[in-house]
Formats: sequence, structure tokens, C-alpha cells
Amino acid sequence: MAPRIPRGAGRRRRGSARDPPLEEMLALRVTVRALVTTAIAAAVLLLGGCAGGGAGSAPVVFAVTTSTQDTGLLDALIPAFEEDTGISARSVAVGSGQALAMARRGEVDVVLAHSPAAERRLMESGVAGRRRPVMHNRFVLVGPVRDPAGIRGMRLVPALREIGERAAPFVSRGDDSGTHVFERSAWRRAGVEPAARWYQETGQGQSATLQVAAERGAYAITDDATYLTAGVARALPVVVDEGKGLTNPYHVIELTDEAGGRVNAEGGRELADWLVSSRAQRIIADYGRAEHGRSLFEPARADVG
Repeated sequence: MAPRIPRGAGRRRRGSARDPPLEEMLALRVTVRALVTTAIAAAVLLLGGCAGGGAGSAPVVFAVTTSTQDTGLLDALIPAFEEDTGISARSVAVGSGQALAMARRGEVDVVLAHSPAAERRLMESGVAGRRRPVMHNRFVLVGPVRDPAGIRGMRLVPALREIGERAAPFVSRGDDSGTHVFERSAWRRAGVEPAARWYQETGQGQSATLQVAAERGAYAITDDATYLTAGVARALPVVVDEGKGLTNPYHVIELTDEAGGRVNAEGGRELADWLVSSRAQRIIADYGRAEHGRSLFEPARADVG
């Protein structure tokens, strides 16, 4: 298993002659992740309160992917939803794997994810209602300017094969997020089993993982929206971009009462309906244009793109 990188890795601490042994780093990472998981669960319970009594009785608890938070898109969507509907919404930003697990346990009311296979498993579990497309962006492979694997301009699978053969440094999220699931699938297609000597996992979100990759001069797979807002373009230029060939779709999934008594199914439906409305889709279509000259996410509805 690839070693995990603790938060802040890559920065030399003052007064420290050397980094701690890897075993201590791994133990710290496990402890931190356990604390974070506990904190998220507690926050969800506080946010959800006695949800289940209707859309107006409690805030809608919305599990979303970290990319929507890292890019700032959530800050544009949630206030607009609350203004349009009069319903309060609270978001919990985690990787898609964790978001879908929370949905399965009935800890949230609605989920926005970008991990298609895992989403389909949730749909088959009997706790989910409708699953509808909201938007998409695309995956890209970024890497150090000197491009030690010599992969600039290649397609993704051959590029990963070269990274593996040359043991070039690669940093992964390692968190069962949609990006991590996509990355694992790409390694399998490349016929490469990542090795600990050149492959490391952060267990963190996309923006934090890009920062670690930039510090370590490593390659990484990312969605292009988070990449554009992470401030790492100078250190980590895009080396592989297949355009629509690496589309990254996001779906909103409603939950039903079968997910448990805490679920505010009516509120979740309200938020899901709003996300696919022309109002929300226009917000998505316009988001990022002023600062980046292009939309960070493409809306699912062609009539508002």
C-alpha cells in the first residue's frame, strides 16, 4: 500500500533536523482521518437535527464533492437556492466515496457526486430516488515543468505506463473520491501497479493534493476546474489533456425514506430539482468566466450552456 502523506508534508519544520519515521507519519495520518470522520459525523447530526418532517422543518443537508467547494461553486449555488426557495441548506464537502457512504447510511438528504460506478451501486441499494446529471468538467494529468517521464502530449494510459516504467513521482488523493476511483481505473488499463517508492497518497482533497504534488515535483490526476483555481499552474503544467475523452460527470442523487428516519427526503428533492433548473444551470454555466475566461463546469442542460 502506498504511504500516506500527512498534512503539510514537504515543508521542513523549524528546529527539526529530520522528518519523523514513516511509521510515525502513517500512524498520525490514521489518527487524523479517524478524528475527521468523527467530526464530520457529529456535524451532520447537528445540521440534520430532526430532519424528515418536511422541506421547511430543518436545513437540507447536502453532501458534495470537494471540487465544488475548492472552486467556490458552492458559494454561488447555495445562497441562490436559499433565496429562490426559502429553504436553508448546509453542505458537507468530502470525496465522492465518503459522500455516497453517508447517503447510504441516511446521514444526508441529497448528494452530488462524480463517481459513476459507485453512484450506480447506491441506486441499486434501495435507498436512493432519482439520479440526474447536473454538470461535467474533465480530468487532466499535470506534472513538473521538466517532465521527467517525457509524457507531454501523450494520451493518458500510455502516459501512466511511462510514469510507472520510469518510476517518476506521482501523488494520488488516495481517498476513494471520484478522482481517485478514476485514477485507479486508469492504472489498471495501463497495466501498472503503483509502487510505494514513487507513488504516494495524501488522503486529502484535490486542492491539497495538488499543493503536495507541486512541492514534490510529482505528477497528479485532477479535475480541470480545481486545477484552474488551485494556483499551481506554474509548477504543474498540464501534460495530458484528452478533452472530452476524459469527461468527468457530476450527478445529483435524491434519497428516500428508505435511507432512514433522519432523511429529509422532501427537502432533498427540492434541492435536486433546483440544481437541474434553468436558474441553477445558468449559474453553473457562468461560473468562472469572469476570472478564468471559461466556465469551470459545463451545465448538463444544453439550452443554458
